[in-house]
Amino acid sequence: MQVFFATDRQQTGDRHPARLFGAARGPLSYGSCEVGIPRDHRVGALESPSVLRLQFRPDPDRHVVLLRIETATREQFFPTVADRVGRGATQAALLFVHGYRVSFEDAARRTGQIAYDLQFTGVPVFYSWPSQGRLSGYMIDETNIEWAQSQLTEFLTDFLEQTQAEHVYLLGHGMGNRALVRAAAAIIADRPDLAGRLREIILTAPDIDADVFRHDIAPALSTAGNPVTLYASSEDSALQVSQRMHGHARAGDSGAGLVVVPGVETIDASKVDTSFIGHSYYAQGRSTLADMHYLISQQLRAGQRPGLHAVDGPGGRYWTFNE
Repeated sequence: MQVFFATDRQQTGDRHPARLFGAARGPLSYGSCEVGIPRDHRVGALESPSVLRLQFRPDPDRHVVLLRIETATREQFFPTVADRVGRGATQAALLFVHGYRVSFEDAARRTGQIAYDLQFTGVPVFYSWPSQGRLSGYMIDETNIEWAQSQLTEFLTDFLEQTQAEHVYLLGHGMGNRALVRAAAAIIADRPDLAGRLREIILTAPDIDADVFRHDIAPALSTAGNPVTLYASSEDSALQVSQRMHGHARAGDSGAGLVVVPGVETIDASKVDTSFIGHSYYAQGRSTLADMHYLISQQLRAGQRPGLHAVDGPGGRYWTFNE
C-alpha cells in the first residue's frame, strides 16, 4: 500500500523508516510511505510482532510493516498526489488524523491497514502530529495537538486547492479530532469554494469537551450541510485516559451523556471496537470499519446501513449496532 503523508514532527536524522520522524515539533514535511500488508491479513487487525510468540522484529510476511519512506518538498508532493487522484476512477482521497499515543510509524501502518480494510479506491493520506507515542505523554500530546491545528488547516487547504480531489473523506480518532474539526470548520467558514468537496467528516471517539462540541463545533461543521458522523464509545481505551484527566464529559462518551445534535449522525459504538484494530464481527457488519465501508463506498446514511438500528432518545435520534 502506498500512503501519502504530511507531518509536523521533527526529523531525527535516523534514516530507518520507523525512526525517521520523532516526537518533537518540527516544520511541515511531506512524502509517501510503503506499507506492507501480509497475505494472510485479517480484516481489522494490525498485525505486529509479539514477544509471546518469540517475534522480536517486524516480519513483512506476518505483520503490517512500514517498509520505506520517501520524503518530498511541498512543490514535489502536491503534483504527485494530484496525479494519483486524477488517475483514480473516483477522484477521492481519505485523510486520516491519528489520536493520542501514536508514533509516526504506527500512524503510517494504521493508515495502510484502514485503507486496505475499507477497500478504499482513492488515495490514502495521513497527517501525523507530534504525539509522544506513550501512555505517560497525554499532557504533552494535548499541548501538541493544539499547536498542530494551524499546520493541519494549512495542509488541508493546500490539499483541496492543489489536488482537485472531488471527494475528500476526513477521518479522525480520539485527540486527533481536535485539530481535524478546527481545520474543517475553518475551511467551511473561510473557503466555501472548497468546502463542498469535503464528502464526509468522520469523528471516532472524539476526545473533545462535550459542551464545546455541542455549542461551538457541531454548528460550525453543519453550517454548509457537510455530512458529519460521530462514533461514540466510553470503551475506547484512549478516551478512557482522557476521562481520567478531565472533569467534564467528552464528545466521544456514550451512555447518558451521548452527544446527539442537529447536523451530526451519532452512532453509539459501545458494543464494538472504535480503535480501528478490532476484528471481531467485521464480517457481520459489527465494527466501525465495516460501518465506514458502507458510509464511504456506498454513501449510505446511518438509517440505510446494515447492522445499525435507530434509537429515539430524549435528545433526539441516534443509532446503535445490532446485537
